[in-house]
Amino acid sequence: MRLDVAKRSGGANSRESGPNRNGGSGVAELRPPLDVRWLGRMNFADSLQLQEKIVAQKRRDPKAADTILLLEHDPVYTIGRTPDQSSLRGGSHLPHPFFQINRGGQATYHGPGQLMGYPIIDLRHCGHDLHKYLRWIESLLIEFLSGFGIEAQRREGLTGVWVQQRKIASMGVGVRHWITMHGFALNVCGDLSPFDQITPCGISNVMMTSIEKETATSMSVAVAAVTMEKVIRQMWQDASVTTKS
Repeated sequence: MRLDVAKRSGGANSRESGPNRNGGSGVAELRPPLDVRWLGRMNFADSLQLQEKIVAQKRRDPKAADTILLLEHDPVYTIGRTPDQSSLRGGSHLPHPFFQINRGGQATYHGPGQLMGYPIIDLRHCGHDLHKYLRWIESLLIEFLSGFGIEAQRREGLTGVWVQQRKIASMGVGVRHWITMHGFALNVCGDLSPFDQITPCGISNVMMTSIEKETATSMSVAVAAVTMEKVIRQMWQDASVTTKS
């Protein structure tokens, strides 16, 4: 599976160096403040418009806060800008709206019971390192799940987070002018059957799971969002990258 990234400018592994505050080489800029928002239930089109608005604000003002939107969606299917849309299985049978958006990757489903995380972050303050940013999101999800007794992990060559062979969180990121949008979808609770209408992330025979299924306990997305914000703030410094010459 391809890396779930759509990037319009810059290179994922590019570096810039210069004097830091200690007189050495590297990047050591003061980062903007962090704004984490719980938005509740929101339809996909409105969330996309909000992300675009925040991205535009950050382009105009490099000091504008890095923002992470936490929310829950009405049922929707999305796919990245890829000519291969086989993961939609044709698409005409889909029971919910469908959007093609500026991220990488194949088809996925979002809906009630899923915690969406949309980080809108200026990677110019994080070493211009897109791959480390993706690994940070995975680490964030793994750390979050460990708090509920779920031993999650990465899988070689695949994005997202897994519990053994079961996928519990998906990722798809778009980057424009080094500012990120889209992000992760964590299955918390509820009905997973809408995934059966597609080939999730283009992976055949993948089994989707959730916190509820793995722990046999009920949890709302709103409660999960409270814990997620705490974990984000604990791990936020790890998202910063200081490059060295």
